[in-house]
Amino acid sequence: MVYSLAATTLTVAAPLGCDGSTAEGAEEGADGARRASDVLVTGTDGEMLVLEVTPANKVVVRLPRVEVGQGVTTAVAMMIAEELDARLADVAIPLADARSEGNQFTGGSNSVSSLYGPARQLAATARAKLVTAAARRWHVPARTLRTRGTRVYGPDGRSATFGSLTRSAARITRPAVSTAPKPASKHRVIGRPTTRIDAHDIVTGKARYTGDLTAAGAKPTVVARPPTLGGKVVSVDSAAARAMPGVHAVVRFDGGVAVVAETFHHAFQARDALRVTWAPGPLANLSDAQIRSRLRAAVPKLGTPPRGSAQTEAEFEFAFVSHAPMEVLTAVADVTAGRAEIWFSSQTPQSAREDIAAAVGVPVSKVRVHVIRGGGSFGRRLTYDAAIEAAVISKKARRPVKLMWSRSDDIRHGRMRPATHHRIRASHARGRVVAFAHAMASVNESSGERGLSTQGGSRAPAAAPLPSDSGLYNFGRLSGDSGSVELAIPLGAWRSVDSGTVRTAEEIVVDEIARSLGEDPVAFRRTTLRGRTVKAALEKVATAGKWGRTMPPGHAQGVAVHEEYGSCVACLVEIDAGDPKNPRVTKVVMAADVGTAVNPRGLEAQLMGTAVDGISTVLRAGLHIDKGAVRESSFADFHYARQRHAPLRFEAHIMPSRRDPGGAGELGVPAASAAVANAYARATGTKPRRFPLNF
Repeated sequence: MVYSLAATTLTVAAPLGCDGSTAEGAEEGADGARRASDVLVTGTDGEMLVLEVTPANKVVVRLPRVEVGQGVTTAVAMMIAEELDARLADVAIPLADARSEGNQFTGGSNSVSSLYGPARQLAATARAKLVTAAARRWHVPARTLRTRGTRVYGPDGRSATFGSLTRSAARITRPAVSTAPKPASKHRVIGRPTTRIDAHDIVTGKARYTGDLTAAGAKPTVVARPPTLGGKVVSVDSAAARAMPGVHAVVRFDGGVAVVAETFHHAFQARDALRVTWAPGPLANLSDAQIRSRLRAAVPKLGTPPRGSAQTEAEFEFAFVSHAPMEVLTAVADVTAGRAEIWFSSQTPQSAREDIAAAVGVPVSKVRVHVIRGGGSFGRRLTYDAAIEAAVISKKARRPVKLMWSRSDDIRHGRMRPATHHRIRASHARGRVVAFAHAMASVNESSGERGLSTQGGSRAPAAAPLPSDSGLYNFGRLSGDSGSVELAIPLGAWRSVDSGTVRTAEEIVVDEIARSLGEDPVAFRRTTLRGRTVKAALEKVATAGKWGRTMPPGHAQGVAVHEEYGSCVACLVEIDAGDPKNPRVTKVVMAADVGTAVNPRGLEAQLMGTAVDGISTVLRAGLHIDKGAVRESSFADFHYARQRHAPLRFEAHIMPSRRDPGGAGELGVPAASAAVANAYARATGTKPRRFPLNF
């Protein structure tokens, strides 16, 4: 159901999950200020969407998700424009502040799928009210009216803007026309490749990120951090730093020593002038070799294979990986007695609000979190280290601060994808696989006191059930088990989470099974895959990528598939490994079936990003632990793919579908990663087992 209340502008709200009697978590108007027209509606819908049509003929929907480059604001604007028959340029999708109730989680590749129904229903109801208002004004049957271009048109050619009808439409409780969303056959916006609505603002610098804000007169702030993970301050001599020009405050707290200054240049200079004595962290005697050994020992033993079967066995190691979004972590905080106001990019603003309140000792109702667009995330902004630190520092310094983590801060002290070890055994007899077993062990973040490192419930979970358990292939008896190594290392969900390593390892083994049986990798998958849609995606990349074509020595193709989030994808890769130590992916062809692709152009961009992630984490990018410290510190030594490592040619094929949308943002990582590894194996005649290959 969709409710609305009378207001001076048309406001249609999906039922809210908050108490309408309080202003806590309330929405602002389109101009940023609360007005009488902004109506809170009590209900049960977790999305808490509110649609407003302003007198200026602008449609405003505050989004309970964060935009971190994935294009969710464009996708939602397309849904709204479709059902309202509004111009896309007339639709604005600002980000909602943290609320006390409802769903504001951005992750799990579910933003488009979870909003597809509610957003379209919201806009369809608004359109029905606008049409009814026009019919009453013109004294004509509502069924004779049409909408397009953010206007209502009468049978005699006259028209009215939505904005001019908003006052009367807001009072309508029973629309005279259907409030049902359009059938897919009538879509004119959804499904059409569309340029992002914020593209011009991004490339011209108009788009505002946290680092661009001047809120509350916050002063630039940086932190001196320990040389080892989890190290603590023993003593600090800040005299020289305090005496430097432009320095406003030096603050000691659990995470290190913060410097608040007039500019970031002043802040970094003063930070480097601090004389800090550090106690080593709990991992000071631990390095990669010991972690690898513990992981290997923690992998559960595989059961007994079926009698009379032959075995294809493999073990794989995957390194820690930094999220490394291009925009480093930044947060603005203004904390005073009894209240706190924070600005930052967050995928989990509601839990952040609660933990910030606990960290600075104020009621949750007195904490306001403004969600700002982010320059990349890949799971990094699920946690909110910088926001808690900024709030604590602001309270201690008694002034507003703009905290920025440097690139080195985030790579050396930020959260990372856990290292894992995998053991897989495929049993085959009479030309087919009769059993498939996959056991793994992952580094888990050891639990500690609630604070900056654990952030309450945001610690990395134990390994999830293995994707192979769902039976992607006809592989007979499936079994899986997992173990863990508990370490005080800050971990976080990294794009595609468990599947990024689990399914990558499995798809490498699928290739090796095909080789053992004397079959072509595509032909083998063609006969053993269960699902029709994933088979179709495989056929598409094999045809479009000309699978099996003759290639020079040192060059080869690789293929892999993945199915998750109600979607599936196939990837074909071509690689030049003439120099095995410096391989170059030259071509990537991907095909994805995600149900209804709201914006095919956005989906293509997502797939391209996952291809680069696969190239990076398989060939180049990983983190080393040396005596309790992360060795890497910047893109100079954390070797993420750059332009010269990107494929010379990229193709994305969107499979036609009338199903509701599935997930897409993380879908391509396992297939791309495995396809790169399989291409490298075929080009070099090797069996890669440790990733990244240059580790």
